[in-house]
Amino acid sequence: MGPVVRRTVAWVVTVVLLVEALGIGALNWFLGVVVERQKMSMAGLDPHLMSTSSKIGGVVFGLYFLLCALVALLVAVRDRAPAGFGRVVLISAAVVHGLLGAFAWGLVNATAFLVMVVVLALLVLLLVSYDRDGGPAEAAPGGDGGTGGDPRAADGPLDARTVPPGEPAAERPAEPQDGDDEPQDAVPERLTRPVPTTP
Repeated sequence: MGPVVRRTVAWVVTVVLLVEALGIGALNWFLGVVVERQKMSMAGLDPHLMSTSSKIGGVVFGLYFLLCALVALLVAVRDRAPAGFGRVVLISAAVVHGLLGAFAWGLVNATAFLVMVVVLALLVLLLVSYDRDGGPAEAAPGGDGGTGGDPRAADGPLDARTVPPGEPAAERPAEPQDGDDEPQDAVPERLTRPVPTTP
């Protein structure tokens, strides 16, 4: 994936998380105000306690999504993979959106579920689109100096003179010795006639 696409995904994730932070914070605050003004109660709970809890939840979730948006913004500006705490934050955001999508499917409707799935896909794409190591890839065996491969892994057996001296003797190719193909005697066998034993 090219750097332009990566940065575009990071910017999109930043905007989406900012919208979510403002939306969730405003929604919870509005619900808290409605509960307090209408004196609503559920299972005998104090309306003021319910209103305060809703407002606190909105602030906490809003700040959390703002933190996630800040991490995505830093990724977009620096064009580098998130590492350490930032990576953990983005992974947790992906998990939260997966859980929200599951709840939305059962409690809201399919549209809310699809929205959560799209945000989850964007977060996962942002996480996997960057190479964490940032270094060159390992040399593939069987290449040469121009292709980045290991020249020692070329096809065919290596000659004993090309093996580096630092390698153990067990890895050096065995040199053919006299008589390796088939056993041969140093002195050719002489045929002798049997001596007759009868006079």
